[in-house]
Amino acid sequence: MSKTSDQLNMRNIWLISLVAACGGLLFGYDWVVIGGAKPFYEAYFNITSASLSGWAMSSALLGCMAGALIAGTVSDKYGRKRPLILAALLFVISAWGTAAADSFNAFLLFRIIGGVGIGLASALSPMYIAEIAPAEKRGKFVAINQLTIVIGVLAAQIINLMIAEPVAAGAAQADILQTWNGQMGWRYMFGAELVPAFAFLLLMFVVPESPRWLVKMGMVGRAKDTLRRIGSDSYAERTVEEIESTLSAETRSLPFSALLKPDVKPILIIGIVLAVFQQWCGINVIFNYAQEIFASAGFDINDTLKSIVATGLINLLFTILAIPFVDKIGRRKLMIVGSFGLTVIYGLMSAAYAFGVLGLPVLLLVLVAISIYALTLAPVTWVLLSEIFPNKVRGTAMSVCTFSLWVACFVLTYTFPLLNAGLGASGSFLLYGVICACGFVFIYRRVPETKGRSLEELEKELVAQAGNVGKKVNA
Repeated sequence: MSKTSDQLNMRNIWLISLVAACGGLLFGYDWVVIGGAKPFYEAYFNITSASLSGWAMSSALLGCMAGALIAGTVSDKYGRKRPLILAALLFVISAWGTAAADSFNAFLLFRIIGGVGIGLASALSPMYIAEIAPAEKRGKFVAINQLTIVIGVLAAQIINLMIAEPVAAGAAQADILQTWNGQMGWRYMFGAELVPAFAFLLLMFVVPESPRWLVKMGMVGRAKDTLRRIGSDSYAERTVEEIESTLSAETRSLPFSALLKPDVKPILIIGIVLAVFQQWCGINVIFNYAQEIFASAGFDINDTLKSIVATGLINLLFTILAIPFVDKIGRRKLMIVGSFGLTVIYGLMSAAYAFGVLGLPVLLLVLVAISIYALTLAPVTWVLLSEIFPNKVRGTAMSVCTFSLWVACFVLTYTFPLLNAGLGASGSFLLYGVICACGFVFIYRRVPETKGRSLEELEKELVAQAGNVGKKVNA
């Protein structure tokens, strides 16, 4: 029976994908809430140095790296579902602990715990959705994970704005400490995450395990039952046959060294570069250091909070626009457009800061940069990472790439205050523009198009290409 004759239960596919994508929502909220709370918890903990400020902002990234690093091992051993349940539990613990922290060390500890949840969810949510969704709609459904990340980002920004009371222009840290914001407001900002975290924890118990992991572990009957929840009997039978054709008995437990084999290593390199580039393109600096960026452009704290919400709204709007484009236009074209567009915008932002053209022009350039990122690099990177790796090593390879992403994010987040102090905003954005230009060249030369093909079809094609690359290198 042909693929076109398969009947798909789109309702179930949507429900399963949305539940899994709640990991993205919590990832987005947990990641960005700290930006709006920054001036208030810094006053409470008396953070005055650039190094401590950078440590507070980047501490969660240590957890992200740890979570991403173990994601491959635990997902290959225990499946995709149970580690996502663990991630949800960690979000609950982090939200409560961060909100209740009375010391800077306790604050950092619970931020790191939340980071482990982010690391697990960021690796496993898109991979789980990719393994559930049918080939012709996979890009759209994986992009939903990015949409929920953006919704989480916007929710954090709006909640921060709603919770924070107006602050006098130019208020010193000591003055902020005496306000409700400095004593309690920042706690409510972090504590609000408890609601979606509990919802994610409960909902993950009702979704099925990944059919591709089940087949890999020899549980073919359970895999067919899962596939029948999202498609017809013929769809279940054909999909299981395709999965089995890419697996063998010895692939159920592969060592880490399997990633370095000639038919996998070139694909892994592409994945790592894309993961690092998504961070070093610089957009997360805008979200995490919005206060400093907008202050450099002449905005006070109250205007900054409103401007941050504007960035979140633009991020959401263009992420929604991106969802149909991922399957219609294709992954490669969107990545090329995104890297080139950000190169141009960063050049203009650098010039604006250098020549003192601040205020509204800088805000508009920031919004254009975010719109380009949301339409291209943000969703497409996760789609590509979730689909380019062979079934036998997907969990481990996704873990390595996500770990690389969070290492890159740590470097980006920790170094920006130092770059901003040394190079100024103009020099910093010029550097990000150069990085985007390099990303454009790499994507144009090395990244394949993947739309419209099953994971097993992609595996056969990309492994063959990788094997040819390995032969040329050895020759």
